[in-house]
Amino acid sequence: MKKILLSLLVITLVSSCKKETAVAESSENYQTDSVTVPESNVPTESIMPFKQIELTPEQTSKMLAKQNNDTLYITNFFATWCGPCMREIPHFKEKMQELKTEPIKFTFIGLDAREDWETKVKAFAEENNLSDNIVLVDGEKLSPEFFPVNFKKWDGGSIPFTMMRKGDKTDETVGMMSKEMLAEKINSFK
Repeated sequence: MKKILLSLLVITLVSSCKKETAVAESSENYQTDSVTVPESNVPTESIMPFKQIELTPEQTSKMLAKQNNDTLYITNFFATWCGPCMREIPHFKEKMQELKTEPIKFTFIGLDAREDWETKVKAFAEENNLSDNIVLVDGEKLSPEFFPVNFKKWDGGSIPFTMMRKGDKTDETVGMMSKEMLAEKINSFK
């Protein structure tokens, strides 16, 4: 029985991968590890060099703490190897552009392995023009006590995770957000 279930699972995974490949090949865009990028030789923006900023767990807790101002703080925990993380990043980028004149601060906390910071994270940050918005945390330094002290819903078991905070109001989302969900949550703070 176990062999049958395992065989069905493998077949499902293989067939779903083939479907994604067919879609990617027939599209006018090509898929990178981060976001779908239209094929074009026209430069859109200058690349901001990535400055590797590492936060300790204590510094991360201070950043996540309540601030006594009128700014909405949106903090997204991600990794470049996380498919759902990479699929939701374009929604955040679009909102960042749309709301750039409002008191909203977007921060992306990269949880990639330390050995990927200079390569994969740097490339992702520069390709997506997010160099000024990404900070890094060494996941190996996050103790189990870090999560219940800082979050109501997140135990660190999965990403993406997004926390929004404005004054006393907080919203936490475990898992990927759609464009509509992100807009709805941001609007709930207005």
